[in-house]
Amino acid sequence: MHEKEIEEKIQKLPENLRREVLDYLDFLLGKYQGRENSRGKFKFDWEGGLSEIREEFTSIELQHKALEWR
Repeated sequence: MHEKEIEEKIQKLPENLRREVLDYLDFLLGKYQGRENSRGKFKFDWEGGLSEIREEFTSIELQHKALEWR
């Protein structure tokens, strides 16, 4: 990858900016670390969640209601 290029650029930075780079790397790792584990097939665990109101509302009515709630 670009490890050598990154290392060369970091070596040129003053010490206080190197600490900022480390902080930013920690931020990026924390932000994207959980996303890799959650990738995969979509789960339909919500399926049937509104089945008890099936006779009361149509799908269009529920869509309109969802727009109101936003």
